[in-house]
Amino acid sequence: MKSRILLLTLYMFAHNFIIAQTDLTGIWNGTLNVAGNLHIVLHINKLQNGLYAGTLDSPDQHASGITCDKVVVSTTAANNTTLNFTIDKIKISYTGSLINDSTVSGTFTQGVNIPLDFHRTNTPYTAKVIEHPQTPKPPFPYKTEDVTYKNDSLQYGATITIPQGNGPFPAVLLITGSGPQDRDETIFNQKPFAVIADALTRDGFVVLRVDDRGIGSSTGNFATSTTADFVNDVNASFNYLKTRPEVNTKKMGLLGHSEGAMIAPVVASQRSDVNFIVLLAAPGVKTVGLMAEQNAAVFKSTGVAAPVADSFKNVYKQVIVAITNATDTAAARQNALLVINNWYAKTDSTDLRALGFINPTTKDLYVQSMMSAYSSPWFKYFIQFDPQPYLTKLKKVKVLALNGSKDIQVVSQQNLPAVEAALKQGKTKNYEVKEMPGLNHLFQTCTKCTVQEYGELPETFAPVALQTITDWLNKNVK
Repeated sequence: MKSRILLLTLYMFAHNFIIAQTDLTGIWNGTLNVAGNLHIVLHINKLQNGLYAGTLDSPDQHASGITCDKVVVSTTAANNTTLNFTIDKIKISYTGSLINDSTVSGTFTQGVNIPLDFHRTNTPYTAKVIEHPQTPKPPFPYKTEDVTYKNDSLQYGATITIPQGNGPFPAVLLITGSGPQDRDETIFNQKPFAVIADALTRDGFVVLRVDDRGIGSSTGNFATSTTADFVNDVNASFNYLKTRPEVNTKKMGLLGHSEGAMIAPVVASQRSDVNFIVLLAAPGVKTVGLMAEQNAAVFKSTGVAAPVADSFKNVYKQVIVAITNATDTAAARQNALLVINNWYAKTDSTDLRALGFINPTTKDLYVQSMMSAYSSPWFKYFIQFDPQPYLTKLKKVKVLALNGSKDIQVVSQQNLPAVEAALKQGKTKNYEVKEMPGLNHLFQTCTKCTVQEYGELPETFAPVALQTITDWLNKNVK
């Protein structure tokens, strides 16, 4: 999904160990070819004690000066120099060999292996500034108010927008996707929730959009939280929205994107006061299957042949099962390595390289990355989630489910039919399921339809998708 898929957030680098004669200090530019070209800049400095420290910039994601966890530079007796670094917080590792004074060639690992070369330079890469004309700017033809409210020990920061005129008005609570998100669901400098809130408020709806816990004005610890905790947060925000005198409490609903569209049916199935939900890029199948399909789609978007990309889906699932069914860490590692080794031995070397397995070492890096990712509370809960039981319980809730046909994170062809089947099974009286041609995971009209392109497009949210949502709400809610 949005921030959990490969590289939607790059928090990087830190301190290290070093045994080296070769000096790697300086600026290193790299281009990660995953769902498009993602430029990263590594700054390496030598400390007084002889160790290295580093920071990373992700110019395309408007992130810079991110401090390291570990960097290791070592030189063998044969004068072969290697660079290794890890980013524990988001389960990233890299290992590379110094080819010459200005090139390190290696493999980047985060769930999958991706070839990545760094080149020493005097000038760090700078991202092109992209204007996003849909981002709302004041003055607004409606009331806007920044608010805070509490539930138990947590405080939530949010923005509520209210139409001009006499209420009460129907109301919508927006639910962000995975990863730490602010109230505008900002990604690659796009602000899709600000755009959606603006459109819906102009159309006569009160809209509440909220910082995730631990982000912006909201307190709490995002890193130790699970989707179940986010369900509690949504309930707290929905309860706050009900207290506003401008709101028609009989016409309140939820709009969720990606993981938010996973959360919305959970909340709606447990309450009797949710009148409608809008699901944008909603999961319809168990997460392990969704993630396997996502990995294949991302590979294809980088130019990997479809048969090669698809061949890895079953391997991914087997690795997840091997890790989740293990009794301890040692057994998990052994079981996962057995799966990878068996697959590696039977796979053509050209296909292996296309999938990032450029040498036997990358097998260990892949397993290490997968085990590290699975150790987080969020991932443990997320990977076992099944949306079907919640979708089938929405008997009295009006539902609009949309997905872009070019979405490579929540693949439409896999998930939309499953969402529709569950709604039909639950005998929901009022629902519409629709694929939006040519739109990606953020509901932008895409050309390359890669993750990287999210930030390259001027469009934040396709007008046709906004119109589809407002038309449905006007017909079914107002």
